[in-house]
Amino acid sequence: MDEIQIKAAKIQADKKAIRFVVILFVLYILFSQGNIFMNSVMSPGGKYYNAFIAEHFDYIQGLKTALIKPAVWIIKLLGFYAIHNEMDVMVVNGPYLRINYSCLGLGVMSFLAAFVLAFPASWKSTIKMLIIGIVSIYLLNIARIAGLGLLFGFFQSQRNYFEYHHEIFNVLVYIVIFIMLYIWIRKNTKPKKTTTVDNITEDQASTT
Repeated sequence: MDEIQIKAAKIQADKKAIRFVVILFVLYILFSQGNIFMNSVMSPGGKYYNAFIAEHFDYIQGLKTALIKPAVWIIKLLGFYAIHNEMDVMVVNGPYLRINYSCLGLGVMSFLAAFVLAFPASWKSTIKMLIIGIVSIYLLNIARIAGLGLLFGFFQSQRNYFEYHHEIFNVLVYIVIFIMLYIWIRKNTKPKKTTTVDNITEDQASTT
């Protein structure tokens, strides 16, 4: 490869990198701010509250319910009694947990979705990674809610020492996601292996 080809390849690589960063930034803002906006639309008293959308398209409440019910089931399975409503979990002789918007993990999901969609990979690989990543975040969040209920139930005196569980959860989830993305990126950037037919053709050409 001569110098001109090397420069052209470098320019092309730089363009791809810039395109990736721009798309990642735009998609992340769109997803994260879109969820925040929709939370306002579907929250009574919110600045942009809309009763029709809140009644028929409240996916945020749906996610809360999808987190609360399995977490309560785990808490009960491990020997505690818990009751819940649409956004609260109360463990008898244990903690009272409120599941707010910040507890849902939508910020982490927004980053994951933006990164995976911006990265140049096949649609099959992209969709697979999206599903695996979002399901992983969801399961980790259930484990966090159930874990807090059980931890504070067993160690009631330690409740005041876990004010930053949101931050701790986000850090742990980002670590898991970065590891998953690293493996995924390596898998999708491996150079294609030369086929056996190509090798045979090259060998034949060298002997003629």
